[in-house]
Amino acid sequence: MNHDRPPSNGPAQTSMPNRHTIRPEDLPPPGTTRWVVRRKAAVVAGVRAGLLTLDEACERYRLSVEEFLSWQSTIERHGERGLRVTRLKDYREPPAKPAE
Repeated sequence: MNHDRPPSNGPAQTSMPNRHTIRPEDLPPPGTTRWVVRRKAAVVAGVRAGLLTLDEACERYRLSVEEFLSWQSTIERHGERGLRVTRLKDYREPPAKPAE
């Protein structure tokens, strides 16, 4: 599989929520390891737009399906700001109280 470019069977571009139009060149480079909010949001938007499939995104960026789905879920519930690592504790469910 050629990881230098997203597959050509998806649309050439589409809109990212609350942002600009996403194009294949807006996706992070393959093998990205430093995940800032903008890059996470671009990958989620790319999959939603059909620029690449979930499986292609996971392979290209070495992500687990669970990690990708957590990014997607966080964006749906809290917007892109929820993807900030320093904010994760603010968005997590409160811990369950131990049974007495």
